[in-house]
Amino acid sequence: MAGTGWIIQINEDLKNMEGLSTEQDHWNKGSIYKLPASLTDMNKKAYKPQTVSFGPYHYDPSNPMEEHKHRALLHFLKRCGKPVELFVDALAEVENELKDSYTLLRSVPKEITDIFLQLMILDGCFMLEIMNAARVLGDYAPNDPIFGEHGRLHVVPYIKRDMLMLENQLPMLVLEKLVAVEHDKAKDEGFVTKLIVKFLCSSNVSPNMGKRVHVLDVYRKSLLQHEPDPKYNHYKIRSSKHDDEIIWSATALYEAGIRFKKSATTSLKDITFARGVLKLPVVVVDDTTESMFLNLMAFERFHVGAGNEVTSYLLFMDNIIDNAMDVALLHSKGIIQNALGSDKAVANLFNSLSKDVIQDPDSSLQIVHKRVYHYCRKPWNEWRANLIHTYFRNPWAIISFIAGVFLFVFTIAQTGYAIYPYYHPPNDSSPSTVILVPAPPPKHSSSDSTSPSTLVISFIVSMVCMLTN
Repeated sequence: MAGTGWIIQINEDLKNMEGLSTEQDHWNKGSIYKLPASLTDMNKKAYKPQTVSFGPYHYDPSNPMEEHKHRALLHFLKRCGKPVELFVDALAEVENELKDSYTLLRSVPKEITDIFLQLMILDGCFMLEIMNAARVLGDYAPNDPIFGEHGRLHVVPYIKRDMLMLENQLPMLVLEKLVAVEHDKAKDEGFVTKLIVKFLCSSNVSPNMGKRVHVLDVYRKSLLQHEPDPKYNHYKIRSSKHDDEIIWSATALYEAGIRFKKSATTSLKDITFARGVLKLPVVVVDDTTESMFLNLMAFERFHVGAGNEVTSYLLFMDNIIDNAMDVALLHSKGIIQNALGSDKAVANLFNSLSKDVIQDPDSSLQIVHKRVYHYCRKPWNEWRANLIHTYFRNPWAIISFIAGVFLFVFTIAQTGYAIYPYYHPPNDSSPSTVILVPAPPPKHSSSDSTSPSTLVISFIVSMVCMLTN
């Protein structure tokens, strides 16, 4: 029998159990998640900041970057001419809301929760200074290791990487409150979003993204800004028992007649297939790609209502990339910009990202999946792919095939030329009865020369034998 204390506790919790609406509000508050070891153990560096921490999960007072955060705060306060008390009071008004953003804040040491507002102000001002580096450069010494040209080249890229880790986020509310106090009023709704997008993204995207919870969420939305064609989304295709089949690799699709082109935008949602053309967005693959995509997928996995677009994109890319040949093909079409150097490394990257990931059956990419699959299942395209795969995989096979076809045609022509006089004698007035007299055997002598046709046939047969061996 269960312990009496446990029974009392259960009955007490049952009396105090919150209603459905309250429970729903509770789950809506969290946005910065402490990831389980089952996920982080597969690639610890991808989820743990290496240069700078933001928020309480990875706070370490011994990190050298903490000193630079303090310097950044002083520069920020001096430039805006406001006392630090104003910023503390502004964040104190929403302290509980900020804490609720961290789903496992109670798991961090108590001394960190005691200085929670201090962390929010230090980290928030440092992040704003980093993103405003071009504007505030005059406030720092030219040889500043973080905010000078040296830091922009050797430090800031690593700070960008750490800013895109799910456990290393600051609530968007922190940045908005700090900016509001700095400018004596709330800036326009998209001001902080514009700042983040300009700092992290190379392409121009609209800041109108709806509700944003933190930097990683803003970056994710910037990758997905594309409105698909409604006609394309309503495309209907008959169901089939083969609908769950995985589509072919990029090289196999190319052999089946499918052509690859770059999409009009860089949005990961801008993937379409029509009239034998598969359009894919350009993606840059470098040393930060793996960490970025893993954290985006983790956010989609744990944040209810975030969507599943990034995960669906990576699963689609995993389907069409099997090896280095697929990467080389997509690279030749300008779809993959390989900064890793090795096509094999890029293939391994996409294949590893989708491990233990489940496909969303309602994903818009399922329409593309079905279109491509049914196109490849057409008899002519399937036959074409098999032909190319069997006979045109390398130059020697192509040469061998052409030589064989030429030999076959030449043999047919020679046979036709030999039997033509029998059915069409040269003299039409000759009797209908023709007496065939066998020709005398050829005379063999040392002066006889081999006929040109025999030489050609011998040469072709020799070439075919040599190439096929």
